[in-house]
Amino acid sequence: MNALAATRKQIDLPDLSPVLARRVTVLGSTGSIGVSTLSVISHAREIYGPHALPVEALTAQSNVDVLIQQARAIRPRFAVIGDEKLYAKLKESLSGTGIEVAAGRDAVIAAAARPSDIVMVAIMGAAAIEPALAAIDRGATVALANKECVVAAGAVFRNAIMRSGAPVIPVDSEHNAVFQVLNGNDAEEVERVTLTASGGPFRDWPLEKMRAATPQQAVAHPNWAMGAKISVDSATLMNKGLELIEAHFLFALAPERLAVIVHPQSVVHCLVSYADGSTLAHLSAPDMRTPIAHALAWPRRIASPSRRLDLASVAQLTFQAPDNDRFRCLGLALDCLRMGGPAPTILNAANEVAVEDFLAGRIGFLDIPRVVEETLNKAERANAHIDSLEGVLAADARARAIAGEIGRRGRA
Repeated sequence: MNALAATRKQIDLPDLSPVLARRVTVLGSTGSIGVSTLSVISHAREIYGPHALPVEALTAQSNVDVLIQQARAIRPRFAVIGDEKLYAKLKESLSGTGIEVAAGRDAVIAAAARPSDIVMVAIMGAAAIEPALAAIDRGATVALANKECVVAAGAVFRNAIMRSGAPVIPVDSEHNAVFQVLNGNDAEEVERVTLTASGGPFRDWPLEKMRAATPQQAVAHPNWAMGAKISVDSATLMNKGLELIEAHFLFALAPERLAVIVHPQSVVHCLVSYADGSTLAHLSAPDMRTPIAHALAWPRRIASPSRRLDLASVAQLTFQAPDNDRFRCLGLALDCLRMGGPAPTILNAANEVAVEDFLAGRIGFLDIPRVVEETLNKAERANAHIDSLEGVLAADARARAIAGEIGRRGRA
């Protein structure tokens, strides 16, 4: 044993008991991030004991069967189904378990407000805004796996965090990587933060082939197992545009200090370039359980069931500039980042509607950026900041109505 190893053995490291005692709420437990979160919690209980990371609440919108299975296995105190029509089934199925049940939008927000230490915000889209704010307002640690709510309500989120002092740990693989690399360093020392993008399934497709792309092809992500909406966003590169806007708010970085590079292997998740010429990278296998475990245990680390990185197996890491001509959504997002005001809110709302229309077969793949751009052109984009939740929700509703009208005209 070398001297350094011997020294390490003598260090009396603090135990993980305070970390493992943290009570967790999972908003959106039946989606891909929610399922991965419960996988990390179950693994922690296998490694550290059955009482590790107790769960306060689980919520889902409509997948009541999976929610019932999760509640029986993980034993939360509270289970909520957003769709009120499914309340009777949830209540009957969990009868006798001692688990409190509820249904509806207000119940989801109430779940976020319950006394847990960590709230995993894994609800998709702008629907996460109000529950996330409920968790922030009471000062809970927020593990943020939803980028849209920050994009749509960035100033409102920033103000709420400043008021409450709630810690926010990003869970998106790229933002979590930046969070780890920065590690509290002064952002003024950073020249540029570069987020990596896989390029999605259509990275090398010509435009004409992309025009005929089907929803099934768009959701077949080459590296990540994700839900349909985020998979389509990855295929359009809108996902990366939204992440740039999120990074601007999370890390207080000006637009000119943010960049994207296409990295098909999805092994390097970010590059942080410092003023002295150093560039630090974060690497891990493409498995969301890695950043989830980091967020649940921060600032400590716990065992995770995630895949381990084998660079010899990967063999090579390649990088290329994104093609903004073929992936117009990325350029639209960059424009909205620079414009500020309600533009990101409008962008996010229009994109959610357009993706929903594409998945339903009402518009084509290349119609997604068209719908978003037309909505941005028609919606009010005054440079005034939206500094209230009511203002955000109003701008979001207007943009959705406009995008829906454009989408009803069908394919271009």
